[in-house]
Amino acid sequence: MAARHYDATPPPKALSRFLPFAPPLLGEDELLELKDTLDSGWITRGPRCELFESRCKELLNASGTLALSSCTAALHLGLKVLGVGPGDAVLTTPLTFVSTAHAVMYTGARPVFCDVDPADGNLSPASVRELMEKGCRAGAERLREHKATGLSVKCLLPVHYGGFPADLAGFREAAGEYGLHILEDAAHAFAAEYGGSPVGSAALQRPAAPGLNALSAFSFYATKNVACGEGGLLTGPESLIRKAGVLAAYGITDERKIWGRYAPKGTWAYDVSDLGFKNNFTDLGAALGLAQLRKLPEMQSRRRAFAEIWLRTLSDLDGDLVTLPREAEGTVSAWHLFPLRLKLDRLRIGRGEVAAKLKELNVGTSVMFQPVHLFSYYRKALGHAEGDFPEAEAFFESEISLPMSPANPVPLVEEAAESLRRLLISQAR
Repeated sequence: MAARHYDATPPPKALSRFLPFAPPLLGEDELLELKDTLDSGWITRGPRCELFESRCKELLNASGTLALSSCTAALHLGLKVLGVGPGDAVLTTPLTFVSTAHAVMYTGARPVFCDVDPADGNLSPASVRELMEKGCRAGAERLREHKATGLSVKCLLPVHYGGFPADLAGFREAAGEYGLHILEDAAHAFAAEYGGSPVGSAALQRPAAPGLNALSAFSFYATKNVACGEGGLLTGPESLIRKAGVLAAYGITDERKIWGRYAPKGTWAYDVSDLGFKNNFTDLGAALGLAQLRKLPEMQSRRRAFAEIWLRTLSDLDGDLVTLPREAEGTVSAWHLFPLRLKLDRLRIGRGEVAAKLKELNVGTSVMFQPVHLFSYYRKALGHAEGDFPEAEAFFESEISLPMSPANPVPLVEEAAESLRRLLISQAR
């Protein structure tokens, strides 16, 4: 039975207009930057990309930065420059967008999933240790051979789920103990902090042991905290970022010669030193990014304000009908997502019905994410089945992501929070 103080709650009320899930906040600043770029006569990778990288480097306190076509490209190139390839395994989470695992597969390596912490949906160092101790045997050069695959575990790939930083100190300790590189999937975590430092900063990428490295990959997709339409960023030691830059531009040794060849002192001559890819960012994307970075403090302030509205309005349901997301001690979330978990055993309807009823009330939602191991490709490629990672599956089955975009008006978010509260109470057992 629902708690007594729910009894007099009015029925849910439809919003005055639709509240979309994740529209980007765009305006005059972006238009002016785009106009300046068009007026320059150069729209692909060029000087604005370099300026955008410089601004990101300053904002994140990073050693090196490389703007790319997507976060997927950043993950792929990050793995490549860490030396991950055929015969290797990468430990990661199944509770992520499929690009995390795809990037591993692109290298010829294999993603090995570990279950998540049910408290926040993040991969935990404890799950990594459990796999390394129970599922691996000692291999050459302190790498470990995964018993099920015969592959050498070479890298940890934690995901900062929803913008909530994973336990980087714990991962660094585990990486040092087992001789593993770290590549963070920080697609959700631009503007997040861990231990007082920005995610992606040099301070958080100190080598866990000699010969080991750490990198971070960010996303600038249309729904992200910095929205460029498409785009990504790789941060890490300058030597690795330079290698990634060559791979991102077909393997051309000096990518500046690509766009610099058309300058008055440019030349047509260049060398190709590696089998590279076509992963470059564009000055058009960078133009949007430069405008977005200027308004990032304002946008993050609005995201935090929206989080506080959801938290405040739903606080009396926490532990009874829902589980609210929280920032771990010593962290600052980017609040890319507000992942609400429903206590389905306390409700008369399922997660899908809650989402459908919210849509009827003019509230847009999403679900983040379908566990990767349950997709047909990974069932076939890796032999996974339902039940392999019960915590990730349980998290997915109960999660619904609420609107957090700074483009939305505060009063509409307040209306939505109250409507959701009333809806849940009306469906309580």
